[in-house]
Amino acid sequence: MTIYGHGGDVNSFAVHCDCAHEEVIDLSSNINFITPTVDFSSVTLNAYPSYERLTETLAEHYGVTSEELELFNGGSSAIFTLLRFFDNATCTIYSPAYLEYKKASHLHGKKVCLINRFEAMDTEVEENSLVIFVNPSTPDGRYYEIDVLMEQWMEKNCTILIDESFLEFCGGESATRYLQTYDKLYVLKSQTKFYGCAGVRVGIVLSSRENIHALRAKEPLWKISALDSHFLITALKDEPFRAQSHLLNAEAKTYLKTLLDNSSLFEKVFESDANFFLVRLASMNARELQEKLIPYKIMVRDCSNFDFLDKRTVRIAVKQMDALKRFKEAITNIASELREGTISEISCENNRM
Repeated sequence: MTIYGHGGDVNSFAVHCDCAHEEVIDLSSNINFITPTVDFSSVTLNAYPSYERLTETLAEHYGVTSEELELFNGGSSAIFTLLRFFDNATCTIYSPAYLEYKKASHLHGKKVCLINRFEAMDTEVEENSLVIFVNPSTPDGRYYEIDVLMEQWMEKNCTILIDESFLEFCGGESATRYLQTYDKLYVLKSQTKFYGCAGVRVGIVLSSRENIHALRAKEPLWKISALDSHFLITALKDEPFRAQSHLLNAEAKTYLKTLLDNSSLFEKVFESDANFFLVRLASMNARELQEKLIPYKIMVRDCSNFDFLDKRTVRIAVKQMDALKRFKEAITNIASELREGTISEISCENNRM
């Protein structure tokens, strides 16, 4: 895994396990396991796409106007564009955070300051700096009430980027409520996570009309396909999908939380408002757990490359119940093997005495 590595590489894992792609249980990728059903037969592909219906649908969904949002070819594309667009010399990232922020900041020559969310949330930021805050956070999934932080950042005249890619999982209040009162605020919405569509690349940035106009002036005319647009328009209007998604994710999340709490493999389970849990392992590191899960064809996310996290931290995503039951079987067996190994070592030590 590289310094900016991610989870979800199912193909490489399947090759490593010598199994079919379909046999892999991917608990490393924090993408909704439920996906809207969309019929693409009506999509016209021999004409350039028009985004009017999509922007109107998104504007209504997020409570803004069409002139207050810009489309991107996914959330990561938006991040790199914004970091190039912002002229702030210093970028402050509340970390651990999505690693693309640090990568893009370094790429565009910014001085990066990291604030440890777990230990130093009251750290002051530089005046006129760019502040990046992911809410709910990743890889731990915590939702933060940020009113006090917003006041501090605004007093320092900061440019503020709030990433709300996981907000639809928890129903927390959006920072968009500040758009009318602070003109240096940008809110990022990634559609990949909640709508289970990593292959559909649509990211949205919300800001003031003036900011969006300046951003659009440096953007190409077409950035997403007609297929992407059609998928999202259909998904956003699919209320039964949204209701079912919240229900099934809540049930699976409760099951997974109980499973993690009751397993001797884990020393700590971090509280999460999103569709995944960060855990600290009790007696092994993340790589060792990954190796032990290979016979079960199960992937989990090694979080050791996140800032302020160590080799004993792992992220485990909420997935369908049958996948989580197989995970339960795996960690139960692994815990049993560890106990038996410990007992054997103690017995051997006693015999030597």
